[in-house]
Amino acid sequence: MNAWHAWIGREEVRQDSLEAALVQRWCATLDREVPEGGTVPQGLHWCLCVPDAPTARLGDDGHPARDDSLESFLPPLSLPRRMWAASAVEFLAPLRIGAAIKRVSRVKSITPKQGGTGPLVFAEVEHETSCGGVLAVREAQSLVYREASAQGGALAPPPPGAGRFDTSGWDATREVLPSEPLLFRYSALTFNSHRIHYDGAYATGVEGYRGLVVHGPLVASLLLDLARRELGEQALASFAFRGVSPAICGEALHLAMRQSEGGLELGAFASDGRPVMSASARA
Repeated sequence: MNAWHAWIGREEVRQDSLEAALVQRWCATLDREVPEGGTVPQGLHWCLCVPDAPTARLGDDGHPARDDSLESFLPPLSLPRRMWAASAVEFLAPLRIGAAIKRVSRVKSITPKQGGTGPLVFAEVEHETSCGGVLAVREAQSLVYREASAQGGALAPPPPGAGRFDTSGWDATREVLPSEPLLFRYSALTFNSHRIHYDGAYATGVEGYRGLVVHGPLVASLLLDLARRELGEQALASFAFRGVSPAICGEALHLAMRQSEGGLELGAFASDGRPVMSASARA
């Protein structure tokens, strides 16, 4: 049993309302049309029930400061860098405009490990999002905490190589160019003030990246949008992703999807073929 066992099973409940204006802003951010019929694009749940710590309680990195009180949802882990590493999402029912939203979050496990760059702590959190009293989205989320590194550690991608992303073997591909306005808008939609997404001097000088970092859930949302373009609205029953290496603002991102034996295989790649995110889905 680790030092944070008191937090295992802890719950946090957040309430929200799903307004049409949020859906319009989401669709404008991703350059897509608003769906008809009052349903909400898959992936928009990441913009609901977001953390709302006061500005005065933010840490140096822009994340809410760690609270050592037993009232806090997650324990006061001393490792300063946090990364959303992976998620497995079940889409159980559509979210609908105008509905009341309730999200119940539970800490499932907190596990210390030793990685190649130093100590790590993995926190597994389950989120259940209900829409109008009906369970709509269930998500198992993996967070990774690590030591600070002036060079970005193993997470900082190398400079672009001479290779090229190979589109052969994929059923559908799309190239997007993550821009500063796109990152700003997604940060605003998710109320995410982590400075690696908007403060270039901090991202390069403090965390050691070569530019602003594209949000992991934004890359995941772009993959969900690729599936929507190919299969239609509300097409997926499940979607799981794992971050492989960061996407950098201003560098082309290649999205890809193909049928696989188990369902759908998706991925995001840099222009030189470096994997950014791996994903799978079932329709």
